[in-house]
Parts: sequence; C-alpha cells; structure tokens
Amino acid sequence: MNQKKTRASKFVPVLGLCAAALAIAFSGSASAAAPGTTRVIVAFKPGAAANIKAQVAAAKGSVKQEIFNMNAMAVEVPTVALKGLENNPNVEYVEEDVIRKPFSLTTPSTGTPYTSGQLVPYGIKLVQADQLSDANTGNRKICIIDSGVDFSHEDLKDNGANVTGEYDSGTGWWYTDETHHGTHVFGTIAGVNNGLGVVGVNPNRNLKLHIVKVFGANGAWTYSSTLANAANKCGAANANIITMSLGGGAKSMTEQRAFDSLQTKGVLSIAAAGNDGNATTSYPAGYGSVMSVAAVDENKVVASFSQYNSDVEIAGPGVSVLSTVPMGVGQDPFLTVGSTTYAPTAMEGSPVKTATAPLADFGIGDTVNTAVAGKVCLIARGTVDFATKVTNCQNSGGVGAVVYNNVAGPLAGTLGTTVTTIPSVGASDTEGATLKGQLGQSATVGIKASNYAYFDGTSMATPHVSAVAALVWSYFPTCTGAQIRTSLNNSALDLGTAGRDTKYGYGLVQAKAAYDRIKSLGCGK
Repeated sequence: MNQKKTRASKFVPVLGLCAAALAIAFSGSASAAAPGTTRVIVAFKPGAAANIKAQVAAAKGSVKQEIFNMNAMAVEVPTVALKGLENNPNVEYVEEDVIRKPFSLTTPSTGTPYTSGQLVPYGIKLVQADQLSDANTGNRKICIIDSGVDFSHEDLKDNGANVTGEYDSGTGWWYTDETHHGTHVFGTIAGVNNGLGVVGVNPNRNLKLHIVKVFGANGAWTYSSTLANAANKCGAANANIITMSLGGGAKSMTEQRAFDSLQTKGVLSIAAAGNDGNATTSYPAGYGSVMSVAAVDENKVVASFSQYNSDVEIAGPGVSVLSTVPMGVGQDPFLTVGSTTYAPTAMEGSPVKTATAPLADFGIGDTVNTAVAGKVCLIARGTVDFATKVTNCQNSGGVGAVVYNNVAGPLAGTLGTTVTTIPSVGASDTEGATLKGQLGQSATVGIKASNYAYFDGTSMATPHVSAVAALVWSYFPTCTGAQIRTSLNNSALDLGTAGRDTKYGYGLVQAKAAYDRIKSLGCGK
C-alpha cells in the first residue's frame, strides 16, 4: 500500500475509539489519557521531530514516548488539537496508541504441586527439546518483552552474565517482576538444570537473553508505542529472536512497520495468538512479519482459550505449564484427612497458613453457621462465589476451607480481591465425594509459599516456540530468521485438520524434527 496520504486521510481508521473510554476501561502501569485528551502516535518526516514537539507543547499536550529508531512518537493532546496535527505537512499519519496486555489467563491453573528436587515440565519433551543439546546456544540471543524477571530466583540466577536488560519508564528495574508473568516466561526458555525446580528448553546456561520490561507493578497493560519501542530496542541489542506473550485486538501501523523492519534485518519475532477462544486476531501476532502461536495441552489438543484464525502459524504447550515465578509468590496447597493425602489446588488469594481440625460439612457455604467453629469447612461449589464461601466459613469460626467441584475435574478457584485469614484449597468432584465420607476426621489443610506455579495461556506456549527456535538456529547460525521460521513450520507435528489449519497452524513445534530437516535439506526447506 502506498503510505503517501492526503491531509484528509492522515488519521489511521483505528483512531475511532475515544480516549475517555480507554481511560475508564483500563488501569495499570501505563497511564491513561486525561479526560478531554487523546493519546496517539504521530509518524513524521525525517528531521521533523522538533516541529512536532513544538506543536504538541503549544496545544498544551505532552510527549509520552519517543519511539527508538523510528520517526514517530506517542503524544497526549487535547482531542480538539488532533486536526491540527493531521494538517501539519510534516506529519505522515496519526493513529491511536492502542492497548497491549499480557496473554496469560487470570484463572488459576492446576497441576501436581512442586515440592522438592527438579521436575521436567511436560512441554520440554512435547517439543523434543530433550533430544537436542543446547551447547551451541551461546551464538543466539532471545529478547523477552514482558514484565521483567526475578533474577534472584534460585532457578534463573545462574544464567548470570548471559542476561542483560532495560526497562520502559515507570515499570521499575528489569531484574524485578511484580506481576510474575515475565519470570514464568523466562523459566520456560532458560530454567537452569541445577537439581532444583524446573528445566527450560535451554537449561545449561549457554543461551543469551535480553529483557525489555514494559509491564510494571500494576502491569495490566501498556501501549503499542511502548511495544514498538521495545522491539526496536531488542534489535539494537542484537537479538535474533523476539518473544512476546502479549497483544491486543487493534492493529498499529507503527508496530507493523517496526516488525517488518526487524524482519528485513533477520530478526524472528514470535507472539501469542491470544486467549479469547474465538476467531478474532490479536496483534502483534497478526502481522505477517510475526509468528502467531496457539496453545495445546499435554495431550496435544488445542486449548479451549486459544484463538483460532488464518494467522495462527504454529503451536506450543500452553496448558498447566509449570515454571518459575518470583521467589515465594507461588502457592503449594496440601490436604490430609485421616490417613488420606490429597492433591488439592490452591485457592488463588489464600493466605500462606496451615490449620488442623476436624472436617465438617458446610453445605454450599452461602450462610454463616457457627456449628463449624474450630473446624475445617468442607464446601460444595455452587450458588455463591468462592470468596463468599470462604468468608462465611471464616466468619462462622472455621479455621480452614476445602471447596470441592460440582462438575467433573479439579477445581481452580480464586478469591479475587477478597482478603481472608484462613487457608483454602480446591478439590475435584470425586475427591469431594470421598471427603464427605470422612467428616469428623482430623484434617490438615494449608498453603505453603513456592517459587514455582502453573499458568495457562498462549503466553506460555510462545516461549516454548521461541526457545526451540533459538535451540535449532544455534546449530545452523548461517540460516536467516525467515528460513528458520519456514523450517519450524515445515517440520511441525501436524495436528487437527491435515495441513495448516486455523487452530494449530502447521502444528506443534518440534526441535529435533526441525534440526533433522535442516541438516538433510538445508535452511528454509
């Protein structure tokens, strides 16, 4: 498409959303536009930055982000001043600075709690990472754009000097992670083989990584200008691969230009397809210069939340993925009744506590009942939310709560923003039936702090693919990013409908198969 536009068409169509609506709908580490103002990206002609800044200042606006290595900046101006920017002959286009968010699910994931020693998450074998040595990966660098990383973590810190980083203004240091998301991504890529916790796809401290932190302490969202800036920073750090477990529903011409440019320079950009479970497209995954990653479970079945569309290119493990989280923020639940030990799930938001008392029936937990005072409440799911059930148990004098499912399978629950003082866990429907036969027996229930957690999301699938790309590419460093992309697609394990489809793309990424294909046929075959 010809980018030369008449003055009347300089607004990119996505600008139709009003800034006031955005300010109400979102909150996070990025600051929302003030009432009566709009945050936009202004792309301008070379050498015109000072002219644009002067016009923004004259309109009583402000520059929010100068986008590295591009003739573009994000500005916040009174909405009435937008026409003036559009009419500036130095301006190429104006577009809304759209929202970008992490792509992991907010509902808790389930899995066998980590207790001690070292576990190999199922995804490592599923993508064949255990069949290739990562000894060569010192010649590759992955750039992680996310919420930073807890670099003091017992399972990550030994990556040492191989890791560098930087941060966007207002997010905090890159080597801290207040939202846990980036640390989980990092562990999948490079959790260390040290006898502790988990191993990543590249576990032997050879791979180089660069962190660009764009989500801060309240990191629910950031902007497309921040993402474009971060991607260009990755390029400047000589990254071979950019991994992004994030996105949003609106396109950005500025973002697309950044990723298109990086592709021409040999960078392979990989992003999560999104977790809305429908046929919509998320960006940056939807750009042609970015690989879009779907999520599958341990049985290689596409996740119910994984978005499906013609942009989906490849799949990775993204359901109940065990990885690192900042030290002490994970939750390990436990439950013993009589002589029976169960494998419960943590109730998200439960305090780290232990309680021992007789197990008592608390029905569905919809009302206070002092008959459970001094006891552990056994509660059926249904009618009221989990927070209400646990709070009612607490207010009845209960010392702990076990909520069991009313449908098949384990219960993954959350207390939301409700603060409780008693430990609470979830149990499956079958466990609930067994527990009802143990009423009156001594129950010990609780939550222990952990350095590991299970997450769901295309956010979790994406680092598997990015890490495999680095692993395979390390054996063939003369291949281009585009050639590695083609080889990964052509060697993927075909799933679903034969050939490329909208749910799995070309299929599940396979490290050894990609290596074998390139060794036999050459780059990009």
